[in-house]
Amino acid sequence: MSVEVACREKAVVTRALAVISDIATLPEVTVKIIGIVEDPNSTARDLHQVIKTDPALSAKVLKVVNSAFYGLPGQVASVDRAIVLLGMSAVKNIAVAASIARLFKSGKMSEQFSARDLWRHSVAVGVAARLIAKASGQPAGLDEVFLAGLIHDIGILVQRQAFADQLSDVIARCSAGEGDFGNLEVAIIGADHQAFGDGLTTKWKFPRHLRAAVGFHHYPEKLSAELRKLGSTVCLADVICCQRKLGFHLTAQHGQVTEELVQATGVTPEQLDEIDENLEEALEEAENMLVG
Repeated sequence: MSVEVACREKAVVTRALAVISDIATLPEVTVKIIGIVEDPNSTARDLHQVIKTDPALSAKVLKVVNSAFYGLPGQVASVDRAIVLLGMSAVKNIAVAASIARLFKSGKMSEQFSARDLWRHSVAVGVAARLIAKASGQPAGLDEVFLAGLIHDIGILVQRQAFADQLSDVIARCSAGEGDFGNLEVAIIGADHQAFGDGLTTKWKFPRHLRAAVGFHHYPEKLSAELRKLGSTVCLADVICCQRKLGFHLTAQHGQVTEELVQATGVTPEQLDEIDENLEEALEEAENMLVG
């Protein structure tokens, strides 16, 4: 990408973020939670104090922790116990995921797109990414991987609010086979959903690795070695879910499960087959976990 194109793309994203309202800011409690976990001097008590001020969020965290998705041996009755069992980072990611869910408001833009379809796809990619990470032997950070998958297409929500007509045109033309989704986005809107997602998560002050996964999930090979595994995991999950047509699937419908991509995630072809078999059941558990 030339400097001129990059500058033009940045200007489009900046202009969009200035005019959107519904999704420009996260709830205050979510911002506080992110800040606490990113602060090395914070304690589990600090996190608990913030979460307990929001009864709805406390209830959501406990619902998630006690869901089949986690499969803990006994019921967890308090947020402080959840933090002890899962860790501050995991509870933070659960809280953020719960906050993100409200952004996918119902509404049908066209026959090919609704917020509900995008939500189902986003949850599916989060689930698939978590399964991939677990199969590759990552001992920790599964909740972060799930969150990265959940928010990977968040830039489409920015486009939906700031460029509704242009996004409808992109979707219609892509559905008609007139081009690749990302290329059509750049041609019609001026930037793709990765750029809008990167801009929004930067505004939200999300950690760098989450911003990288959102901003480069179609091109993880462009990421540094430190960030590439998470980006590749989300990319592979996205391709699998688009191929399976789980929710809104145009963005990576022509994506390929290449040998290089699979190797970058650390899973084997046999493990991928197993993930594919378990995906629908895990998706149903995750949707039940996050609903309401």
